[in-house]
Amino acid sequence: MLTGDLNVIDVQWILQYRIEDPIRYLFNVRDTPQTIRDISEAVMRRVVGNRLGSDVLTVGRVEVSTEAREETQKILTEYGTGVRLVTVELQDVTPPHAVKPAFNEVNEARQDRERTINQAQERAYREIPKARGVGSQSISEAEGYALERVNRATGEAARFQAVLSEYLRAPEVTRRGYLEVFPHKNP
Repeated sequence: MLTGDLNVIDVQWILQYRIEDPIRYLFNVRDTPQTIRDISEAVMRRVVGNRLGSDVLTVGRVEVSTEAREETQKILTEYGTGVRLVTVELQDVTPPHAVKPAFNEVNEARQDRERTINQAQERAYREIPKARGVGSQSISEAEGYALERVNRATGEAARFQAVLSEYLRAPEVTRRGYLEVFPHKNP
């Protein structure tokens, strides 16, 4: 069968049914078993053709079976076959033998891609918090350094203001005291 992504797969399924109305089963439709087979095949081809091949081969098998059973039952009821489906179950869904090696390579490549994505995400989950921590530490250090510089400048400005106010009160005394404290500087 041709899938929605234009891949070819072999699909085998079983269909179990119960005859609910023997008169309809025998007289409403010519060759009822063949009609059931044909309807089932047509519905299965349409259902599989609307899906990705990888879905039919893996996770979508139950959905394919359920949809095929419902649609087949609807058509059988419309035809008046007197049949009630019990189950439609996919048995074997595989790529054709000629393309099986290529199909396996594609699956391996997809698995490698998923593994690589998972490894990258794992590394990102490990590295991003570390980088954020280093960034936060650098910001904290910079803020601390800035605060220290501001406090030192504020202290020096306050000291200068104190010396200035004393100088303005008594310039000679302050100048002499300043020279005694800082002998290497001349006013």
